[in-house]
Amino acid sequence: MIRKFEFTSILGWSVSRFDIFTACKRQYWYNYYGKFDLEIDAMTINALKNLTSVPLEIGNVTHKVIKTLLDRIKKTTQPIDAERFIDYVNRTTLDITARKKFSEIYYREKDDIDASAEILPAVVDAANNLLGSDRFKWLQSEARERSDEWIVDPEGYGECRIDNLKAYCKVDFLFPVGDELVIIDWKTGKESKPAPNRHHDDHKHARQMLGYVIWAHFQFEHDIAKIRPIVAYLLPTYRERTFSKNEFDIQDFTDTIRSETEQMYEYCRDVDENFPKSKEEFPMTTNMMICKFCNFRELCGRTANLEVPDSES
Repeated sequence: MIRKFEFTSILGWSVSRFDIFTACKRQYWYNYYGKFDLEIDAMTINALKNLTSVPLEIGNVTHKVIKTLLDRIKKTTQPIDAERFIDYVNRTTLDITARKKFSEIYYREKDDIDASAEILPAVVDAANNLLGSDRFKWLQSEARERSDEWIVDPEGYGECRIDNLKAYCKVDFLFPVGDELVIIDWKTGKESKPAPNRHHDDHKHARQMLGYVIWAHFQFEHDIAKIRPIVAYLLPTYRERTFSKNEFDIQDFTDTIRSETEQMYEYCRDVDENFPKSKEEFPMTTNMMICKFCNFRELCGRTANLEVPDSES
């Protein structure tokens, strides 16, 4: 049973929250404190916050169809009909994306989004790569014996406590094998990136996986040495990477979470109520590359002369 918590106003640490905080304080303001803005109405800020993109939707839809697939394995031992599953992937992709508002259209980078050409092929490839992987075969055989204990994309935000601080670490997939807990995080971004981006992703993924390990230890009091975190890259082919960790890594990361949380607290007038300082005290980044991918860039007057390069989820 996953532990639940009563609502508290105080902010909660997460990898994504601190990444935004580090990248641009103004973007952080709009993401988390837009309701306090005295100049721009909350509906406008929320509309921009909810914009999606082609790479994001490839990831979002892929996670949804994988959850459906794993939930089915939990319920029945009948073999997966790959053709029917891919048909489901097709229908689900087109249905979900038809209801989304895309930043590429909003910021006039494209006239429209052809989901059948720009999103669906990647989602189908990711699904097929998983279906054809040794990991999937193994999940249907050895790992299936305890499928009633699988945790697949649980509801909520993965709230937990790390060093008595509120934190959010939501796993994609956790399951027991023997005396181990295995955590798998699905990625649709290509692993083979240029060196600078690869280093950034390695660091981010390592932080995410350490967070999941701490979450699993907190929720189930499981021996940290017997929690195995795995990143599964679904594109362009299926490939896994296991991130090593030890008790010193966990302690260092716990200390880091406290430090990062305290840095975010400094931008609150009232920490307990998570009431922010004024927007002017949340400065805009000087790195225009960040602006190119920010949903709020029009609010900062940074929409002109931003040449947007290709990106990956």
